[in-house]
Amino acid sequence: MKTRRNVLLLFSKLPEPGLVKTRLTVERGGILTREDASRLYEAMLLDVVNVCLAAFDACTRRLSSAGASDAYELVVSTAPSANADAMRALLEREFGPLEGDVTFPIHVITDSGASFDEHYNDAFGQCWEAGADCILSMGADMPALTVDDVVRGFAALHELQHIDRGGIVLAPDQEMGVSIVGWTRETDFDHDGVFYNPSGLTVLPAYIEKARRANIAAMYLPPVPDVDTMADLMHNITLVDALDYCTRFDGSRAPQRTLAMLRELGCDEVRVPPNDLMDPRDVIDG
Repeated sequence: MKTRRNVLLLFSKLPEPGLVKTRLTVERGGILTREDASRLYEAMLLDVVNVCLAAFDACTRRLSSAGASDAYELVVSTAPSANADAMRALLEREFGPLEGDVTFPIHVITDSGASFDEHYNDAFGQCWEAGADCILSMGADMPALTVDDVVRGFAALHELQHIDRGGIVLAPDQEMGVSIVGWTRETDFDHDGVFYNPSGLTVLPAYIEKARRANIAAMYLPPVPDVDTMADLMHNITLVDALDYCTRFDGSRAPQRTLAMLRELGCDEVRVPPNDLMDPRDVIDG
């Protein structure tokens, strides 16, 4: 039986002050220093990697019981190429050896191009050339990502492998974009025209429109929010707090690094002022 190679392609910048999560900084209307925004991003990145590795284990156990032969690997794509060694060192510090005698290898590659579309296409192309059968891709700024999100993504890709022309999977974010997207080797698809679409389409409808024009199957995954703006951060603070509590009862895992960093920064609780922006209730309340 041929071993199916499943790649989780994680796009991540190196956590550097002033170059990551700048919309959370004071200079751009946020509340964090550039250094603290970078530290928070590092915590989110490491939590996402931890979830991905745990999901690989869950996928392997589920497929083994069904008699399937699958291999899973994490590919972290960063840019520019000068940052690759530092990214590798960061991951090794946290997770130990990345390749060799490890259950789930972690590879660091660099993507290049003149636009988001070209960077994504370049990284996908490198993974296909390395022998991937399925690619599930995402960003590293999703602290509320769960093992089940990743497992569902690969399960959907495996279903699409039974379709002649393959297909795509995608999970929306909270702002008309996409947090997870991927497809199978047989799928004739790319990222051209998706990011900063000249017609004004945001990322989610741009992917759907490309699939619709090509008559390619698409499978919808539950939304996974990311963190770009202060509103995103506040939303995710409530999510990771809920995850932290719920893990006591459902056996899942919470984003402990992100939680610890939020507590250190004094950003682990969200409260909003009262408001009266609601539908009239005089006919409802007694």
